[in-house]
Amino acid sequence: MKLKSLFTTLLLAGVMPFASCVAAEQGSAETSAVSENIPTVYYIKNITPQNIVKVYNALGKKAEGNKIGIKISTGESNKSNHLDTALIADFVRVINGTFVECNTAYAGNRLKTEDHLKTAKEHGFTDLSGIDILDADGDMEIPVVGGKHLTKDIVGNHMKNYDFMVVLSHFKGHQMGGFGGALKNISIGLGSSAGKTYIHSAGKTSDVESIWKNRAEQADFIESMAEAAKAITDYYGDNILYVNVANRLSVDCDCNGNPAEPEMGDLGVFASLDPVALDRACVDMVMNSDDPGKASLIERINSRLGTLILSHAEELGVGSQKYNLVVVEE
Repeated sequence: MKLKSLFTTLLLAGVMPFASCVAAEQGSAETSAVSENIPTVYYIKNITPQNIVKVYNALGKKAEGNKIGIKISTGESNKSNHLDTALIADFVRVINGTFVECNTAYAGNRLKTEDHLKTAKEHGFTDLSGIDILDADGDMEIPVVGGKHLTKDIVGNHMKNYDFMVVLSHFKGHQMGGFGGALKNISIGLGSSAGKTYIHSAGKTSDVESIWKNRAEQADFIESMAEAAKAITDYYGDNILYVNVANRLSVDCDCNGNPAEPEMGDLGVFASLDPVALDRACVDMVMNSDDPGKASLIERINSRLGTLILSHAEELGVGSQKYNLVVVEE
């Protein structure tokens, strides 16, 4: 694996090193980290099908198991900025897994399983690898350890059929969470309709019909997402890995059927075994970019207390906000 000096690469890209990043030195993936106790985030700038595979390979950990799930967002409409199946096809074939998703808790094209499957087909997911709507036949509860708001996470009951989870996330803004990345994808994303309601209400209710009557305070909602993420990482242990594709950086999520157009340029592909470090690296690159179009995305993140998910997840032991960023040479 060829790796560039982090500092040199970021200067060439016009991006200054990040406050929360510990720079990786030039060398192999095994020897470049300056601290073995700090998680590594692998990064490649150009977003291509081949480079997604390359960043995955840099992790040095393969998705293996009897049944591998690939958690994605299928997107709400043809206007949504969900990941293009042509872009991720090579990666999906290498993983040889099944796309997994859960139904939403709001009116739209993915509230009911039948409609969700139709949307997934329209967006090309079912043709690429097939898709399993995890809560099509109900849900199950898994514990949240150490939570302030949640004692449990409610997920689709098909999740028990998967012994390895690949979390393939489109990093972008989010109208409620500030930003969406790996942590949101395993919390809200793996929550069943009832589970999404439970998170949005910070544990008050799992009744989908009453979701908007029981919305939690913003900080409580963000912390509840971190707590649901804790449940997922505890459930899968070492059998989970994360890839973020930071393109089409709208302030709006893929759950928005009519999102705002992106104002800043694409950032690249990131991968890690630590979801907190991964999302922190993406946020840092947005914050430290010299792209003037970043202003609206930063405002969205800050106005929604978006980075609170990182600090609360770190407090819960989900991961670390410190990381070694290793730039994979193309």
